[in-house]
Amino acid sequence: MADLVVPQLGESITEAVVARWLKKVGDQVAADEPLVDLETDKITVQLPSPVAGALAVQAVQEGATVKVGQVVGAVTAGATGKTAAPEPKPAESKPAAAPKAAPPPVAVAKPAPAPAAATASSSPALDEDALMKLSPSQRRLARERGAIPVVGPAATPAPAAARAGDGSPVATPIQLDPRDEVVTMSPLRKRVAERLVQAQHETASLTTFNEVDMTAVMEARARYKDAFEKAHGVKLGFMSFFAKACVAACKLFPGINAEIVGDKIVYKKHYDFGIAVSTPRGLVVPVLRDVDGRSFAEIEKGILELAEKARTGKLALDDLMGGTFSITNGGIYGSMMSTPLLNYPQTGILGMHNIVKRAMVVGDEIKVRPMMYVALTYDHRVVDGREAVSFLVAVKDRLESPDRLLLEV
Repeated sequence: MADLVVPQLGESITEAVVARWLKKVGDQVAADEPLVDLETDKITVQLPSPVAGALAVQAVQEGATVKVGQVVGAVTAGATGKTAAPEPKPAESKPAAAPKAAPPPVAVAKPAPAPAAATASSSPALDEDALMKLSPSQRRLARERGAIPVVGPAATPAPAAARAGDGSPVATPIQLDPRDEVVTMSPLRKRVAERLVQAQHETASLTTFNEVDMTAVMEARARYKDAFEKAHGVKLGFMSFFAKACVAACKLFPGINAEIVGDKIVYKKHYDFGIAVSTPRGLVVPVLRDVDGRSFAEIEKGILELAEKARTGKLALDDLMGGTFSITNGGIYGSMMSTPLLNYPQTGILGMHNIVKRAMVVGDEIKVRPMMYVALTYDHRVVDGREAVSFLVAVKDRLESPDRLLLEV
């Protein structure tokens, strides 16, 4: 019998969540066939079968948190059929494969039934002076529970449990409505939340806006899209134009392509751009390396490959690390304008938005133009407002005159 062991998942990753078992106990499996999806705070990893045979043990259930090196199941080598595999011999049994304990309880406390507290005959008398210091809703809650709720920073479930009339613990961190659905946050979403809060707390982020006349880019795409796809096997999108424009602007204003380490500013001399991709599990930002040395076709191919890996859960840890600047496109969802959050510890992120035809003054005439609002969020500790505005103007100028991207001027 061969154990399924949680492998090393990358630097700083010590645990994962069993997202989904791909096989049932007794199912026949081939060597290296994926058996279980492990979701970490960065990537999703598929754990393959070490041998051909049948899945004999699922030691943990879906949703359980497991550690690196932990045994999550076992495969009986050479077994066939759909029925459960035979019990392992004593000499072959593994310590971690035997237990089939119930899954850990879900960490969402259910509210105690209010009517019981309200009708309990043993409820102690409430201090009316203390009641009058509460709000009407708090007084009603206190009478229902037979206890004065603790309010303010010191409020915890423990004092409420100590005051319960029947002596049973009462933990009410949240009030649940039976019509609601409670879902535990995935490791990926929790990690994204932590990074966004970290970016808000540890950076002095500001956002500046501009608008881009997309006429020249759209005309170039319309003129060459068929020939481009035929020559390179990939469609010509907007992202390659924006990536090229951002590289040129980053070279003019290096503070946008930097990060703070301690009391020092590290100006990056390489251009590895994070491209935000939405997946069923949440937002991820895989990194496209060496954007400055790539052609338009290489940028489009690289973005397509990263997006496909992200949506199929096949991103490696290296695909998510080391970005120097980020680009996010809310326009594909219809966003008119937004303030993107920094991808910490980067100092800049560009937000693209949808293209809308608007009446614009061109020369001395009013013409209908396809316009896009662009936003740059930057870390004011490194980048001054003048530099941020100038960066966006540099991006705008190159998008409105795409020939500058080819001539690198």
